[in-house]
Amino acid sequence: MNRAIFLDRDGILNEVIFRDKVVASPRTREEFRLLAGARELVAAVKSRGFLAIVVTNQPDIARGLMRPEELATMHADLGADLPIDAIFVADSGDDADPRRKPNPGMLVEAAERKLLDLGHSWILGDSVKDLEAGRRAGVQTMLLETHYNTNIHGTADKNFCSLAEATHFINTL
Repeated sequence: MNRAIFLDRDGILNEVIFRDKVVASPRTREEFRLLAGARELVAAVKSRGFLAIVVTNQPDIARGLMRPEELATMHADLGADLPIDAIFVADSGDDADPRRKPNPGMLVEAAERKLLDLGHSWILGDSVKDLEAGRRAGVQTMLLETHYNTNIHGTADKNFCSLAEATHFINTL
């Protein structure tokens, strides 16, 4: 069985966008920018024998605020820049959707498709939804602590102040 590190997309691999002082996802290719340290992070994941699997909520598709083709372009660019093994997207805005984080559906689906041992896998995210999806799927959790998620600092199995710290930890696995 394979091991994976599930990576939230926005805030972990690419910059978040602030709209009216609220954290949001990029809606266009022009807004989509890799975070400094993302390449090193994914390289560490791969070098330690984990699959790098992106799990991302993108409800702006269902809300009509982003075209599916634009999302596909952003993910093609992401895959060209980083050695990602798979990208799973929940494009629903409905919290009852089993694939939409905090539900574990995307992680479970990835486990079935990629023959993953969830008990030996991790998720790295920047929101309570990421952590809860990981817990519900039975994976260990890592939190990137930022200025916009101070209310959940210290709540994951491992907590990091920077991508460099997360990368260093991953290199010890």
